[in-house]
Amino acid sequence: MGKCPECGEWNSLVETIISTESTKQELLNINLDEKVYKLSGVKGFTFGRISTGFSEFDRVLGGGIVPGSIVLISGDPGIGKSTLLLQAAMKIAGAVRGPVSSFLSTSARSKQKSNGKQEENVELRADGSLSRTATPQAVLYVSGEESPQQVKIRADRISRIPDNLFILPETDVETVIAVAQKVNPKLLIIDSIQTLTTNRLSGSAGSVGQLRECSQLLQHFAKTSHTPIFIVGHVTKEGVLAGPKVLEHLVDTVLSLEGDDMYTFRLLRSNKNRFGSTFEVGVFEMQDSGMVQVDNPSGVFLSHRIGSRAGSVVVSTIAGGRPILAEIQSLVTPTIFPVPTRRVTGLDFSRVQVVMASLSKVAKVALGNLDVYVSVAGGLKISEPASDLGVALAIASAVYDTPVKAGICAFAEVGLLGELRPVGNAKTRMSEAKRMGFTNFVSAEKYKTLDEAIRYAINK
Repeated sequence: MGKCPECGEWNSLVETIISTESTKQELLNINLDEKVYKLSGVKGFTFGRISTGFSEFDRVLGGGIVPGSIVLISGDPGIGKSTLLLQAAMKIAGAVRGPVSSFLSTSARSKQKSNGKQEENVELRADGSLSRTATPQAVLYVSGEESPQQVKIRADRISRIPDNLFILPETDVETVIAVAQKVNPKLLIIDSIQTLTTNRLSGSAGSVGQLRECSQLLQHFAKTSHTPIFIVGHVTKEGVLAGPKVLEHLVDTVLSLEGDDMYTFRLLRSNKNRFGSTFEVGVFEMQDSGMVQVDNPSGVFLSHRIGSRAGSVVVSTIAGGRPILAEIQSLVTPTIFPVPTRRVTGLDFSRVQVVMASLSKVAKVALGNLDVYVSVAGGLKISEPASDLGVALAIASAVYDTPVKAGICAFAEVGLLGELRPVGNAKTRMSEAKRMGFTNFVSAEKYKTLDEAIRYAINK
């Protein structure tokens, strides 16, 4: 049956293998000393992270790749997931001095001689410097969607292809794991999980059962061999990660690559991270040569701003521990229709509605017969409440057709009663704003209500 008789969903039936072997006697003979440990007696360990070669990528991961971790990265088709991972693979594989000519074990490689001397181990750090403590290992790129020739075309466009980067065009997960055990890679990349199948189940690739079983096999391999794995995952048309929810529970980190087709900028966000913060954001720019990290996002998002224009306000937001300045724009026009239009891009529509209600009630800004459009310039998406005040000032500035005062940077949360509430990291926000040339701050520390802030910022 293709349709579940219980919930009515299609293609949701999962094959389950039932073992007939009796394990009751084995359970009765369990040795507790071998199974149960005192937590206080467990010895801790330290692990060294592997740099991706991108400081922005390392920031989102929490400082680099953790050995034995599984990272799931998702995003819309054509957003740059494969390109970003291929670049990271090339940087990691190219960081080792001397080619790996064959699939040798770690112990065998340590004995390898070059001109009578042991081969030197070199690893690339995020800042571009070299560390001479790395083990020379290969990077294995498993491509289930593209042929080796297609991957090579993209790799040639990016940079010189290192000798330690190997590609495996395979969709059978047992074969992938068997090859990875022989290669012993420093990093394993699966592109994508929806193309893998296991011979344990008879379902097609991408089905619920295949995704669950393949993910569990990869998880077991990663934890037992301490090999980090990057997995590319597809998304649905709603932007949600495709597949069962167990896929997100199995992995250690869930990343999402966001962007707009009309813009070249890409934002890498962490939705789940067992080894770092989930609030960090990495900024990249898609160019002909691949992804280029953006070290100064504030300067990029404000580079095309036109000063002294009504409806434009600069806000200071925090993404993880990093402050980013962004421009909020608003356009207000009279409408001839009984229901005015409301359009919001890059912001939470519900929060913008609350701000507009406070503008009408507290600040007496009439919006009943006006179409209101609010957008974050440059394709950036802002979710924190600190942008509320910037939205209010932008809309009020557009209504009165009066620009805000020069050098103003706003950040505060707007309540239902029009009060301004302080937000965290105020000093960090102001420090970044001062670096970009903004010296006049409108925040909850200076003004208590929304109408006070409006009267000061735009002289109304």
